[in-house]
Amino acid sequence: MERLRKNAQFSEVYRAHVSFADKYIVMYVRKNGESINRVGVSVSKKVGNSVVRHRVKRLMKEAFRTSEDMFNSGLDIVFVAKKSAAEMTFDDAKKSLMDLAASHHILSKTGN
Repeated sequence: MERLRKNAQFSEVYRAHVSFADKYIVMYVRKNGESINRVGVSVSKKVGNSVVRHRVKRLMKEAFRTSEDMFNSGLDIVFVAKKSAAEMTFDDAKKSLMDLAASHHILSKTGN
């Protein structure tokens, strides 16, 4: 899994204006023209202190990592945590991620 790190990379994904949201996460998706997926996670101070924010980031990255083979390739994906993400569990993060991916129609048909 490649990561989006620079503000300009995040801004390009936001400018695509393709997003879906649920209780915990807003997911932005944009095609990147490459054969790999790049992922960025944004968690604002509204979610909680640094310990809580880092935990939310880890949950979201791990949820994506464990299901990465189910996604189409060539995508830039940004996850933005909502305030309610402070209470989410790994199972909540995984379910949220898969539901949002289904909404975006970015799950591959050959994924496991």
